[in-house]
Amino acid sequence: MSLKSNPPASVRFISREHLALWLDQIAAHMLLIAPRDVDGFVLYRKANSAADIFWDYSRPVMPIKDALFPPTERLFTIEKHGQDVRIIQSEPPPEQVLFGVRPCDAHGLQALDALFISTDPINTYYAQRREKSVLIGLACKEMLQSCFCTSMGSAPDDPRYLDILLEEVVGGYLVQTVSEKGAALQERFPMITNPFFGERVKKDWSKIHAVLDYPPLDAWRLSFNDPYWDAVSEICLSCRACAYVCPTCRCFDVRDEPLTYQAGTQTYERIRCWDSCAGEAYRRIAGGHNPRPEKGQRLKNRFYCKFYYFPLQYGPAACTGCGRCIDVCPAGVDITEVLQHMAQEVSVEVA
Repeated sequence: MSLKSNPPASVRFISREHLALWLDQIAAHMLLIAPRDVDGFVLYRKANSAADIFWDYSRPVMPIKDALFPPTERLFTIEKHGQDVRIIQSEPPPEQVLFGVRPCDAHGLQALDALFISTDPINTYYAQRREKSVLIGLACKEMLQSCFCTSMGSAPDDPRYLDILLEEVVGGYLVQTVSEKGAALQERFPMITNPFFGERVKKDWSKIHAVLDYPPLDAWRLSFNDPYWDAVSEICLSCRACAYVCPTCRCFDVRDEPLTYQAGTQTYERIRCWDSCAGEAYRRIAGGHNPRPEKGQRLKNRFYCKFYYFPLQYGPAACTGCGRCIDVCPAGVDITEVLQHMAQEVSVEVA
């Protein structure tokens, strides 16, 4: 179902040609990250100009969190010469424009912000990148079969977590400036835009794609010892792919790695790397004890973290409904089936 409507007065129109010229201006002065075709996979990567951008895509394989919370990040280097130790901080991140961001990926940053910025201690590395980043979103034209963002309180054209939202129309794009950051970017790099006199087709996404029953927090509290978790985990491979493609997963490990030894000086780097609670050794502590040795315990923790622990501690659920975990799972674990099971459990309890 679709509805024809007029756009808000603040929405302007930009042609494809003028949008490409605008992005070329940005790329000449700032780091531009955009969807690109990398060996047949669409990924958010550096673009030297608008010509590098892959426009005809549904959803990049990896979320935009890569640009703010890298899979591997050098925090600082350590030089040790005898008893003398010197710490060398990494270079500050550059200003960057993240273009073509899908609304579900921007939504995922809400969860990362809640943990890394809004809660002490602030993660300075993430906060610096976030402060120097402008998010230009591109509304989705359709929802994939695995998408369920509408069930998580968002939509394919949701502007709330972006600085600028673009929506494709005939001949170009509608431009909606959402935040002060978005306005400042357009002041720095002026856009050639015009009023929009056409008809805007506004889709009713809830009619197009069924909204799932979202289980309340009590469902998780009551189902902690449910044998369901052991049953659903039987097919899980503990491969951690679901966490790595997730816009909100943020577990990490920190370790020191040796780099060089020269003239009596040993150099190390302290790096932060993504980790995952699905990994067998994730919770193993000194002495070898592992409080979550079974797959069922680890899989249960992943879902409880997203839909119970994180909302209780930080506010938002740690899921955007992007559906990447469904698509990437080699064993067929489906997060929407788990949510429906939990919602059904509550209805049975109430009955």
